[in-house]
Amino acid sequence: MTTGCLLISHGTVDDLADLPAFLRNIRRGHEAPPELVAEVTRRYEAIGGRSPLNAISTTLAERVGAALGVPTRYAGRLWKPDAREVVREMVAAGVDHLVVVPLAQFSAKIYVEHVQNACKDLPGLTIVGAENWGLTEGILGAFGRAIEAARVAAGDPYVLMTAHSLPKFIVDQGDPYEKEVRAAAAALAEKLALPRWGVSFQSQGMSTGPGGRPVAWLGPDLRAALKELREAGERAVVLAPIGFLADHVEILYDLDLEAQGWSKDLGISLSRIASLNASDDMVDAIARVARPLLAR
Repeated sequence: MTTGCLLISHGTVDDLADLPAFLRNIRRGHEAPPELVAEVTRRYEAIGGRSPLNAISTTLAERVGAALGVPTRYAGRLWKPDAREVVREMVAAGVDHLVVVPLAQFSAKIYVEHVQNACKDLPGLTIVGAENWGLTEGILGAFGRAIEAARVAAGDPYVLMTAHSLPKFIVDQGDPYEKEVRAAAAALAEKLALPRWGVSFQSQGMSTGPGGRPVAWLGPDLRAALKELREAGERAVVLAPIGFLADHVEILYDLDLEAQGWSKDLGISLSRIASLNASDDMVDAIARVARPLLAR
């Protein structure tokens, strides 16, 4: 048996010309309205015209592979590098046992199923996927150290932990996402003995879906949460985006630019923790998740 490891994220484009097709994939084949394409393009341009996510994830895969001692690659669920093509190359190189670790620690199932469905006809390949790992010791330790460093730098801040919002109907159908995000936040607050902390959901999508159907999103919304904190007397807030593992548009635009602007208007001093990216802590957290699956 020759084992390999695949890290898979939501994905992103490197060329802004690909944004309409990328958004079509996100919207399950529905074309994105021109105003949505324009707005997403504006956000990418505001952070320099390209997200660093693919480069970070490729470096992370290289480092995780070195830690595990097995060939490790990176793929995107909704864009290139395509999971099937990457896995096909791994199989051609001799891999017949693939461990999939989603870079979405609270939503692992859909990523593992994507790889399984995309690669089901590749001969002689066994695929084993990690389950949700947002409550594991490795990732909580990594976020804990990042939060503590940011707290020290900010003095005595309120710590607001964030994760990507989801359409509420997904949680209403039984998805554990919100429950696990809140459990991770509570575990971190207890671990660090945080005196003042809370949870907010950021980066909500459009309020209407394909066909004009209304879409309700998980809350509380970040902007509203910041407003409430200021009204409660808070003047310094550290954002801890515990739902995100690497710098991407949701971090570099939604937090560093948009939320920073809201905070200035409110009179709040806003900072955030450093993203884990391809750090030693991130490599260790993923290796802890993957290692038990290597021989399964």
